[in-house]
Amino acid sequence: MNAHRRQLVSLAHPVYLSLLASVASGIINTVWVSRLGGAAVAAVAVATNTENVLLGFALVFASGTTVLIAHARGARDPGALRAAVRGGWALCGLVTPLVVAGGLLLREPLARLVLGGGGSAALHLATAYFAISLPGMTVFFAQQLVDGILKGAGDTRTPMRLALLANGLILLCDPLLIHLYGVQGAAVSTVLCRCVALVAGLRVLGRGALLRAAGQARPAEPVPAALRRTLTTGLPMSADFTVRQAGALVLVAIVARLGVPAVAGYAIAYKVMYVATMAFYAVRQAAAIHTAHTRGTGKDARRDIGREAMLVSGALGLSAAVLFAATAPWIMAAFGAGPEVAHQGVLFLRCVGPYLLLMACFIALGGVFEGSGGAPALLGVTLLGTAVQLPLAHALSGLGLPGVCLALALAMAVQCGAVAVLLRRAGRQEAEVSFARVA
Repeated sequence: MNAHRRQLVSLAHPVYLSLLASVASGIINTVWVSRLGGAAVAAVAVATNTENVLLGFALVFASGTTVLIAHARGARDPGALRAAVRGGWALCGLVTPLVVAGGLLLREPLARLVLGGGGSAALHLATAYFAISLPGMTVFFAQQLVDGILKGAGDTRTPMRLALLANGLILLCDPLLIHLYGVQGAAVSTVLCRCVALVAGLRVLGRGALLRAAGQARPAEPVPAALRRTLTTGLPMSADFTVRQAGALVLVAIVARLGVPAVAGYAIAYKVMYVATMAFYAVRQAAAIHTAHTRGTGKDARRDIGREAMLVSGALGLSAAVLFAATAPWIMAAFGAGPEVAHQGVLFLRCVGPYLLLMACFIALGGVFEGSGGAPALLGVTLLGTAVQLPLAHALSGLGLPGVCLALALAMAVQCGAVAVLLRRAGRQEAEVSFARVA
């Protein structure tokens, strides 16, 4: 196996399991809360979806710190590594109180906006859940930063173990705390179990030889400068995530024009697709870390890493497309979908294959850009793709879900083409710089 491919697979598979574990916590909560009735389920659904949106804020410092630590590790510069860690914690300390305070002040309007209407049982329960879960975002954000530091140092296995620890504890604590405190018990369970994982993660950080050595080095720059560097590095990645989330919400509104069965079938099929898309994002994170490590040594291996990342992610995308097409009826039956909903879901899963394959390649290449400081250019490509995707989906929605799938595939093809052009241009610029140095 190619050395770059071996490293990508080694880094990616723990990340994938970690991402699956993160999704599992929301599923676990929903399963236990469902015994309390529909209003309770709606409240928890609002809270978990809100957490997904707030993750975009955490990516500013978590992803920025990962890339900066990976650069410092590759360059074997303990001073830069210590500065990156300090900058990450400083930015986390700045962002977290703003998010928590703003969320607490707006928790009722936020719940009302998502649920609609006022005075309902679901609105009351969602507001009560937020009163606990939003302060608990302090723990969630800190855990994201700990994971980012470990990943930047090349350790993707510990974040996986921490995610499994937190969600294993949630599985044990949910029944008792939900029985005692209802919906609020689910929030208490999640926060307490994440606290245990955070303490374990901090202990691992304290024992790490690389970070201990960096702690004894003189920081390469003061905290304010390190904070700005982390913000500059992480902001495009956070914005990219936010744009994608917003585009996904608008796409749901477009699909809603096709009727309730289409929306329901699309929603189920899209959740099933997470099993594949999280694998693509795991390869993306691995590519970002590996690219940053090699860039720190002064070598430019972007083209080789990009090719291997595309091969790995593309193989996963092709496998998922074939699997979904073959098993779509059984998948929809497993979710208990009625005939009309099942028909729409099967139709979507059987038409979405080209989009999945193109998405796999684009997401994987995105990691190379993030790891080499090209995240702003990648954000531009994402904006372009969203600007193409939504009007196309609106125009082609008359063909039903197959038309939506076609719009997704065409927009992703545009993004793949734009990334290929950017990568080729970057390769030419690197070659010109190398030639100038030789001359």
